Formats: sequence, C-alpha cells, structure tokens
Amino acid sequence: MTEVEVLASGIEPAPSYEAAARMGSLAALEAEEASGEICIELVNDEMIHGYNRDYRGIDRPTDVLSFPAFEGEELISLPDGHLGDIMISVETAERQAREFGHSAEREIAFLAIHGTLHVLGYDHMRPEDEEIMTAKQRDIISKLERKV
Repeated sequence: MTEVEVLASGIEPAPSYEAAARMGSLAALEAEEASGEICIELVNDEMIHGYNRDYRGIDRPTDVLSFPAFEGEELISLPDGHLGDIMISVETAERQAREFGHSAEREIAFLAIHGTLHVLGYDHMRPEDEEIMTAKQRDIISKLERKV
C-alpha cells in the first residue's frame, strides 16, 4: 500500500500546497516503482531551521529535509511500510518559487519529489550521484507538469 500523509506545523498552508506535496511524493514513488508510507510535514522557516541545526549542523533554514526510516542499501519497502518523513519549509518554497518564476505549488511538488528520492536512498553528495538524482527529479517533475 502506498500512502502519503501531509501535515502542517506552525503554519496554515493552502490546501493546494498539501495537494502538491502529496502529488510530488506519489509521482516519485510511482517512478521508482516503490510502495510504502511517507509523512510530509509542511512547516515554517523557524521550525526547519531548528531541525537543520540539530540534525545536520547547519544553522539556517533550508527548503527540505528528509528522514529515511532506513539508511544504507537500496530500499523498496520496509516490513511495516513506513519509508520515512519529509519536512518542507513553505516560506522557503514560496521564496524559491518567486526566484525561479513558477508557482509555489510547483516548488512544493518538486521539493516533495526531492525528499522522496532521499527517503528511497538517493543522494547528491558526490557529482555522479547528483547527476543521477537531478535527472530523476527533472523527469518526474516534467511528467507531473504534463498531467496537471
């Protein structure tokens, strides 16, 4: 079973933001032929800043954080089905959307795709890994944009 739950903490996001996060994550799961449960939390910059500082040692807000339930080898599904959690800063997503000249919904969907790929084991720390992940993100978002 595949399920993406979207929650909000510290903000009241537009329903379209919640739908965009869910659609992005589901599109990434479908593209990777993965199943399981992901929880996405839409938050403000202050909340994601604290998590970024505490978990990554980076003392500033970021756009998205991923917390895979399993880290290591390739993963398709855990026995209990929970793949991991994703946190998206709505404030940062809105800012980036303005900078890139597209909608906040598109940016949130993209960040959900990015976070879901991390939950599934992809990373972008090495150039060759970044190339793979970037290509997957582009492919997934372009297919999603054609659907809506």
